[in-house]
Amino acid sequence: MQVDLKGQYALVTGSSRGIGRCISLALAQAGAHVILTARNRDRLREVEKEIVDSKGRATVIPADLSNEREVQALFERIGDEIKGLDILVNNAAIGLYGNLVDFPMEDFDRIMRINVRGTYLCCQEAMKIMMPLRRGYIINLSSVVGFKGYPNQSAYTASKHAIMGLTKSLAVEAQKHNIHVSAILPGGVETELAFEARPDLDPSILIKPEDIAACVVFLLSLSERAWVDQIYIRRRNGTPFTGG
Repeated sequence: MQVDLKGQYALVTGSSRGIGRCISLALAQAGAHVILTARNRDRLREVEKEIVDSKGRATVIPADLSNEREVQALFERIGDEIKGLDILVNNAAIGLYGNLVDFPMEDFDRIMRINVRGTYLCCQEAMKIMMPLRRGYIINLSSVVGFKGYPNQSAYTASKHAIMGLTKSLAVEAQKHNIHVSAILPGGVETELAFEARPDLDPSILIKPEDIAACVVFLLSLSERAWVDQIYIRRRNGTPFTGG
């Protein structure tokens, strides 16, 4: 799939590994200057090196998205140094699992701080930069549990349902500013988070992180006359979704 992102700046959260890393590499390959953010500076530097070694461009700005001040500092630096932001991919998330009746509230709060509050803050700050420019793309990574439910995943599922609610409302708000907002809802992807949730899964049947990156590139390849509100991508041998 061909898309030319030369001259555009893309921020990818949770870009130090897994899906975020693959999205960052794909956007850099398409010509974007990728801003890499996550908590682990060393891992971010490794992704930056991969991009630079492939003749791409990247900037590392570590941040803890559960910390409002760090999120604000991240976007202040983007606004001051780059003077704009074309693409935001909200990928950063954690997963903690267990029966609802036994689930510690501190773990529930941690999931909500990172998965929901962090995404909300990034959307809020990105909109402040994008609105005056009257352009931008915000892509939120949700999950199959953004519309389904699985046992022992109530807190994680609640966070991904929240991402869908945020995405739907923001899409309407952002439209008048010529800013597009979409969600990608993957099924099981071959990542550390997936194996923590479902250690029984066979890695050979899981979606590749590169497939999710391809979905991001697809969304960005559409003309100004077309947009996709959400993409559900499932394992090939999974059950087709029929809208029930």
